[in-house]
Amino acid sequence: MAHTRSVFDVIGPVMIGPSSSHTAGAVRLGRLARAVFGEQPAHAHITLHGSFASTGRGHGTDLALVAGLLGFAPDDVRIRVADEEARRAGLDVTFSEADLGEVHPNTARLELSSADGRTVTVQGSSVGGADVVLTAIDDFDVNITGELPVLVVEHRDQPGVIASVSAVLARHGVNIAGMDVSRERRGARALMVIETDHEVDAAATAAVAAGPGVTEVRSIPRI
Repeated sequence: MAHTRSVFDVIGPVMIGPSSSHTAGAVRLGRLARAVFGEQPAHAHITLHGSFASTGRGHGTDLALVAGLLGFAPDDVRIRVADEEARRAGLDVTFSEADLGEVHPNTARLELSSADGRTVTVQGSSVGGADVVLTAIDDFDVNITGELPVLVVEHRDQPGVIASVSAVLARHGVNIAGMDVSRERRGARALMVIETDHEVDAAATAAVAAGPGVTEVRSIPRI
């Protein structure tokens, strides 16, 4: 009897094959979403858009995204059985397909939740050659590629918060490579996305979190 090869027989464990965007890039996208959430979620609902929806499952995109949420690297041999690994790890995953608007065709929205009800929604795209970009965290537009460590600081829009965060990082020897700030409206929720030359350690992260107006801090390593 002839052996029918799966996509993972073709791609191999390094996930380089017919589409690195749909495989290795999807793993990195899942890993970034996990990093934003801060831990392995208990549940993930993943919405696939465009070519992720139409051809992604044939390329193993669904398994790759789940593998990333589990923290696997793009060359982890367990990617091919990520659905089984998720069940063993207590991660419940569901999928749907939808038109997410004027976004890259290789886009997914990941709605993550913890056992105690904490939720974060992350949207991002695999843009080619295993490169990825996160484009949204909850209601905020972002631009996170995973090429540099990132500190995501949610805060109230009030005078002095940005200066305070910058001063804390300077005291801890953290060099800022880039910063984007967005807000819902004047005086409401705001988000700082700070790229740094080196990963921000726990002490510096805690010092930022203790600053005036800061409500949550997430330290995202280079992925």
